[in-house]
Amino acid sequence: MARALPRLNCTATAIMASATSATKVTVLVKSQFQLKNKNARVWYLEVRVGSVGPLLLLSPGSARPSDCSWLSKQVKSLILFSFFYVAEKILHTGREKGAAMVSTLGKNSEFAEVNIYNEGSLLMALRDVDLVVHAAGPFQQAPKCTVLEAAIETKTAYIDVCDDTIYSQRAKSFKDRAIAANIPAITTGGIYPGVSNVMAAELVRVARNESKGEPERLRHGWCWPNNIATSFLLLGEEVVAYNKGEEITLEPYSGMLSVDFGKGIGRKDVFLLNLPEVRSAREVLGVPTVSARFGTAPFFWNWGMVTMQRLFPAEYLRDRSKVQQLVQLFDPVVRAFDGIAGERVSMRVDLECTDGRNTVGIFSHRRLSVSVGTAIAAFVLAVLEGATQPGVWFPEEPEGIAIEAREVLLKRASQGTINFVMNKAPWMVETEPKELGLGIYI
Repeated sequence: MARALPRLNCTATAIMASATSATKVTVLVKSQFQLKNKNARVWYLEVRVGSVGPLLLLSPGSARPSDCSWLSKQVKSLILFSFFYVAEKILHTGREKGAAMVSTLGKNSEFAEVNIYNEGSLLMALRDVDLVVHAAGPFQQAPKCTVLEAAIETKTAYIDVCDDTIYSQRAKSFKDRAIAANIPAITTGGIYPGVSNVMAAELVRVARNESKGEPERLRHGWCWPNNIATSFLLLGEEVVAYNKGEEITLEPYSGMLSVDFGKGIGRKDVFLLNLPEVRSAREVLGVPTVSARFGTAPFFWNWGMVTMQRLFPAEYLRDRSKVQQLVQLFDPVVRAFDGIAGERVSMRVDLECTDGRNTVGIFSHRRLSVSVGTAIAAFVLAVLEGATQPGVWFPEEPEGIAIEAREVLLKRASQGTINFVMNKAPWMVETEPKELGLGIYI
C-alpha cells in the first residue's frame, strides 16, 4: 500500500525562512502549513553525473555573482522555495559544494551523494521520502527515467522540471506503473514548462466557458538569460509544432517573432524551439495550432544561437559530451554578460479563438532563480495537498493539477512577480500604445 502523503492546512502568514517547530513549517510562499500526520520529508534532487558538470543547472545566471558561487546561489534559492519542511536532504554529487550548501540552509538540511543512473543508489536515497523533485538536467538525450522508476519502486511522489519532449513522453509511459503503485507524479513541473502549462490550460478553460467560438491557436513565448547547455542541445532537435491539427517540423531557432512581454520587460525577439508543452497542449487541451518560442538576453546571444544552429550539424549538437565542451568554452562569457544584464524572466501565453476572442497570460519576475524556486514550491505543495492523482501527468491535465487547484497554484507561483495577468486582451497588457480608431490611442 502506498504511503499516505501528509495533509496540510493553509492559512495566510508573513514570509519566513525557517521551520518554526518539529511539526509546523513555514514556506516561502506567504503561507503556513501545519502537518497533521507527520513531518514531510522532501528531497531536492540536484545531481551531476559523469561529464555533466555543475554548469548545467536548472536555470542560468545569478542574482549577485559576487555574493557567492553561481551553483550555491541557484540551488539555495530552489531549496528554500521548494521545500522548507522538516528533515530535508540535498542530493549532489559534488561533496564539497553540497556540504557548503547545507551549511547555508541550516540544521534541517543534510547532504547525501547519489548517482541517478545507479538503481541501488537511488533506491537507498529515496527510502522514507515523501516527495522527490528531480532537477538533474539537462534532460535532453537522457537515456532513461531512472529517478521516476526509483520513485515508483519506493512509492515516492515525484516531480521533475523536464524541458525535453522525448523525456517527458518517456516519463508518461510509466503512468500505469505509477497508478498501480498509487504514486502521484508530474513531469514538466517547473516554471516553463510547468506554470506556463497551467496558464495555458486556464486560458483554454475560460475561453470554452465564455466564448461562442472554439480555441484555435495557442502560442507560448518566453525570454530569460541563456541556459547554454539546454539551449545548445535543443538546437540539435527539429521543432515539432501543430498547424490546424497537423504535425509539422521546422528548423530550430527559426520563425522569429517580436513579442511584447508587457511592463518591466517590453518587446523581445523569440524563436522556435522543440519544447514539450507544444505536444502536451495539442493532446490535452485540443487546440489545433500550437507553437512555442524562446528568446534570450542580451539580444546578441540570439544571433549567436542562430549562428550555432547553422554552423554545427544536428548530430554534433545532440552529443552531450560535445555540447559540454562548448558549455565550458562559452560559459565564462555568458556569465559575465548575465551579471550585467540581470536575470529577468518573462513568459507569455496567447490564445486565439474562432470567434475573434484573443486572450493573454503574462508572468514576469526580476529574478529567474527565485521565480523557478517559487514555481517548484507551488507544484510541491499541490502534490502534498492531494491535487494530483496517482499516475504520471502533465501539469495541464486535470489529473495532474486538479482544475479547482489551479488558481491556488498560480497564486503561489506568482509570488514576487513584477507582472502577472491572466485572461486579458492583448492591448491591455502590452507596453506600446494601441490605436482604437479615429486617432485615439491608449
